[in-house]
Amino acid sequence: QVQLVESGGGLVQAGDSLRLSCAASGRVFSRFAMGWFRQAPGKEREFVAGISRTGNGGYYADSVKGRFTISRDNAKNTAYLQMNSLKPEDTAVYYCAADLYGSGTNYNWGAYEYWGQGTQVTVSS
Repeated sequence: QVQLVESGGGLVQAGDSLRLSCAASGRVFSRFAMGWFRQAPGKEREFVAGISRTGNGGYYADSVKGRFTISRDNAKNTAYLQMNSLKPEDTAVYYCAADLYGSGTNYNWGAYEYWGQGTQVTVSS
């Protein structure tokens, strides 16, 4: 079992930046690949970014590539999502998720065993 708690969401203007954090407790954080997903009203949950257990390299949806950066600090049991050049279409609830068997490249949300409660990101135009 691992518990995930997201923070860092908020209301910003287009072009601004935000950094989301995902604090983990419970089982050893470094055993899990991590992913960030988002869900906008009326839309399906979609993959945003993923990272391997060791943090070597990140994987991104095309819609955020070049603007978002995923990272992790295993000593702090925390994953991050740095979001730059935010757009109104980035507005959604953002979730972090832990995948015990994957490598951070899994776009399928069903593959992730543990989820946080989500944090709202709203980008105004």
